[in-house]
Amino acid sequence: MSTQEVSVPAVPPASGAWRAGDPRGGRRFAQIGDISLERGGVLENVQMSYETWGTLSPTGDNAVLVLHALTGDSHVVGEAGPGHPTAGWWNGLIGPGRELDTDRWFVVAPNVLGGCQGSTGPSSPAPDGRPYGSRFPYLTVRDQVAAERALADQLGIRSWGLVVGGSMGGMRALEWAVMEPDRVERLYVLASTAAATGDQIAWCSPQLMAIRSDANFRGGDYYDAGPGRGPHAGLGVARRIAHTTYRSEAELNLRFGRLPQQGENPLGGGGRFAVESYLDHHATKLTHRFDANSYLVLSQTMNAHDVGRGRGGVAAALGRVTARTAIAAISSDRLYTPEQSAEIAAGIPDCAPLRVIDSPYGHDGFLVEIERVGEILTELLGEPAQAELAAR
Repeated sequence: MSTQEVSVPAVPPASGAWRAGDPRGGRRFAQIGDISLERGGVLENVQMSYETWGTLSPTGDNAVLVLHALTGDSHVVGEAGPGHPTAGWWNGLIGPGRELDTDRWFVVAPNVLGGCQGSTGPSSPAPDGRPYGSRFPYLTVRDQVAAERALADQLGIRSWGLVVGGSMGGMRALEWAVMEPDRVERLYVLASTAAATGDQIAWCSPQLMAIRSDANFRGGDYYDAGPGRGPHAGLGVARRIAHTTYRSEAELNLRFGRLPQQGENPLGGGGRFAVESYLDHHATKLTHRFDANSYLVLSQTMNAHDVGRGRGGVAAALGRVTARTAIAAISSDRLYTPEQSAEIAAGIPDCAPLRVIDSPYGHDGFLVEIERVGEILTELLGEPAQAELAAR
């Protein structure tokens, strides 16, 4: 499969009553116009892909925004199928009677700007009809939030009852609450940070180098190379590096240790250790569903993340947040550490004490520990936000 094949072509938004939503989800498309970029310039004719669950109230006051991580997409819950390369990444959290109860909430999950599952990204057609490729502009988290804001405007959503996201999605959730405090009533950030650290940027650097060094990368303009000719090897190496940081040392040692892969001999026989096979598996999965250029664009966006940039520093920026907030960290996360989550929690005025989810799964714990994530979510939604109090 070529890397180009994983992206969704630009199509007009589906006709029909988008406001009513669909309890089963289902990908939709919105043309939101031009987006002015933080670093200057304009990204023209932007399309946003998104899914919805539940029904938007007549006053538009029951909306929830769910934001995905680096290689996620809008398919938060549901099975794999046409248009969905993988099953939902938070299966079990959305639906009637669930933590995000669709009898109460209208849930919106967009594919991020710069991604490769329906929203405008490097594999999308530029104004000249050819894929952007190397011409795609540098994005910041603020640009991505600006696109999501335009989508919210088009959907008739003035404010969000809740904005929630983990990892890269947590960066966007936090940026929403800082950029648009009057539009975010509750905030839930998991396994994220207020600003990318030197350590995180350092781990990212060899991932970017691996992709750019692939002979099939062609400077980012590989979409016309034909099936199977994209920079899959480089993207696979990037995923192996990243996935190592997503899991904990304790888990990898306990789960794999020095065991050989079944039927293989790693001791001079050209075989693999079991942990190497595990990383190979995740690399192969990603190269069949994700675009290498999107991986570069989104990784650079995460590296640039800093809510304090131009706002007097992180503390001053966090002080702008008016949302009732819950911050959760994963105890064994070595990529976005509990200390970084603690900084966010300490800086937001209306924030509950930091919740640390005890998990051996490292950074990926925010995807694995669904029950614990849901418990904190239920507590937050059970607390009336300021807009609800004012309406009483």
